[in-house]
Amino acid sequence: MKLKVDRRADALYLTLSESPSSRSEEVSPGIIVDYDDQNRVVGIEMLYLSKRAPEADIQRLLFEFIPGAA
Repeated sequence: MKLKVDRRADALYLTLSESPSSRSEEVSPGIIVDYDDQNRVVGIEMLYLSKRAPEADIQRLLFEFIPGAA
């Protein structure tokens, strides 16, 4: 899994799989989900990042793991 922030595009992209994307769907304005040829989600893009999360510190990420979740 990879998280990429593109400041020039003002976008965030979360890669969930290295499988190539075969189609994309805008599920909400500025939120695009990429699917592979078996209809599995391989990535999620969020546009207008600075407007959606103006207080976000993109230099610092916190990952939280929930005990017992598989």
